[in-house]
Amino acid sequence: MFDKFEWICARYEELSEAIVQPEIIADTAKYQSYLKERANLEPQAEAWHRYQALLNDLAQAQEMLADPDLAGMAREELDALRPAKEAMERALQILLLPRDPDDEHNVIIEVRGGAGGEESCLFAADLVRMYSRYAERCGFRVAPVYTQETELGGVKECVFSIVGSGAFARMKYESGVHRVQRIPVTEANGKRQTSTCTVAVLPEADEVDIDIDPRDLRIDTYRASGHGGQHINKTDSAVRITHLPTGTVAACQSERSQIQNKARAMQVLQSMLLEQKRTESDAAYAENRRLQVGTGDRSERIRTYNFHEGRVTDHRIGLTLYAIQDVMDGGLDPIIDALKTAEQSARLRSLT
Repeated sequence: MFDKFEWICARYEELSEAIVQPEIIADTAKYQSYLKERANLEPQAEAWHRYQALLNDLAQAQEMLADPDLAGMAREELDALRPAKEAMERALQILLLPRDPDDEHNVIIEVRGGAGGEESCLFAADLVRMYSRYAERCGFRVAPVYTQETELGGVKECVFSIVGSGAFARMKYESGVHRVQRIPVTEANGKRQTSTCTVAVLPEADEVDIDIDPRDLRIDTYRASGHGGQHINKTDSAVRITHLPTGTVAACQSERSQIQNKARAMQVLQSMLLEQKRTESDAAYAENRRLQVGTGDRSERIRTYNFHEGRVTDHRIGLTLYAIQDVMDGGLDPIIDALKTAEQSARLRSLT
């Protein structure tokens, strides 16, 4: 089962030797390629070395059983090492699982208000802040693309990107319907209300990922909305691009120039079309997505935020945390880590 690790370790050592050679360092493209490949192999190589060390400790403890003076100590050590061996073998199996090719990509996130009127838009704004704060905790950068706000400070729709290596690997579990239960600021009688928002998470497409015929596009310009003041947009710099064959629409108003907004909207459109293409044509890709985020359908409720009880419940894995304020402040790691573990377990079961 673990034969591949021998090859991984050999390749890791080969790359480690190569990246210190002057001729490799002088070739920037090759040097960067080798560094990236070595970084990808490092977790597997280190885990394999730890496993080999554990096997060596087990063998020594087994030999000690033959010595009456050391047998008691040996049994204690074996009792501790055997569960560690089982845990490490499971970790090695996980490391051998095929990686999602999009995991290292930046992400584009769309948050929209759903059922619940103004309250859903206010919660959509809360989700945008939550993801922005989580991105900051992870060392990622948030780049706004398009926002349609309400008079009370909510958002009907917000599209933004999170830039950083491994951003999609962390954020991909957020796609679906998010439900909130709380007393809205718009509710004068103090009555709790249930509202929903939808979140879509897309890996940012590379230019080579998908080819779009310019004749299939309708490009409209308009004046971006703003809050007034010296930075109010006085020109038609916002751009909306419609892909006519599919009806897919992407817009950008975050940049100062029409050219920049057009380029950014085009990048968002490419990501949306790439996701559609993969989901429709690649059964393996679609199954991988299903394991990560359920069906991926926006009608699927994935999480509830109950402010009255101070809890957040992720319905896909039955996880409940009574730490709603920390979650809303960007403390998503406990949820995302649990979802990642559940996905890995499901993928391991599917291979047996």
